[in-house]
Amino acid sequence: MAEAPVARHAPNEGADRVSMSTILFSIRHLIGALLFASLAVSASAEPLEPYKDALFRYSKLLHEADGGDFRVVDYQELRDINERDQIPERRVKRAYVSLGVKSVQVNETLGLGEWGLDVTRVGPDRGAAFTVIFIHGRGGDRRLGVNDFSFGGNFNRLKNLAVLNGGTYYVPSVRSFDAAGVADISALIRFAAERSGGRPVVLSCASMGSFICWGIARQEATVSALGGMMIMGGPADPDFRKSAAYGARLPIFFSHGSRDSVYPAESQIAFYRSLRSKDYPARFVLFETGSHGTPIRMTDWREALNWILDR
Repeated sequence: MAEAPVARHAPNEGADRVSMSTILFSIRHLIGALLFASLAVSASAEPLEPYKDALFRYSKLLHEADGGDFRVVDYQELRDINERDQIPERRVKRAYVSLGVKSVQVNETLGLGEWGLDVTRVGPDRGAAFTVIFIHGRGGDRRLGVNDFSFGGNFNRLKNLAVLNGGTYYVPSVRSFDAAGVADISALIRFAAERSGGRPVVLSCASMGSFICWGIARQEATVSALGGMMIMGGPADPDFRKSAAYGARLPIFFSHGSRDSVYPAESQIAFYRSLRSKDYPARFVLFETGSHGTPIRMTDWREALNWILDR
């Protein structure tokens, strides 16, 4: 058995004779496997306790279909950016954040892949009730997903939701959005699943980071460690039906801005509808008039995670 990955913290940041040791190792391995299996069976997490829901819940609902799984939500820049931020698009008003969560936030380099993987972890490194992994888009790194004041304080809310409910949140710095990047994140998913004892891992990918999600979807062993995926303002995957994730009916939550000029909403909506036509577990929130970055600011993390963890 290979050695478990090592986390290196940054500052603040006879061939026919069975030996007794072999027997004991086998017994321990069997007990561990049974424990892992029992945890996996009971891995359906309880609904996440609220955190500042009155500030972060969706505003006016403009349209609803598919039994509530497809929703069009009213988005207004003047209200959802200018009235929410102290400095528009740079610093949210203080009421939206709670900074005590920084006491359980650490930068570390995990011994994953050829060079190690830089991540920020919020919450315990073992025994998490659930794990969320956020994948940034092009030009980003791990700092984006733990910035307390940008994107309307939505990442601070996610951090607090995770810690409040016994979960762990990881944000890795993705070096590339190709096979090498997929391999890194695949290793992180398996690492998180092992450290939590088989409890749910949710992979959330934003913008170009969605190529990582679609790559992971093709890896059967990694898909088996996932509880669901979130695609936030990303591209559709025309070959998804050939993937291991599709065969496993892995729940997918989509959020998108209707005026996204990078990845048009129409393509993602058509993709969602093709999945729903096969009774696939999918949910879609469309922010009317929203742009490419709107899903990161506006997605209700508690609502999305509760839907996934309840599948």
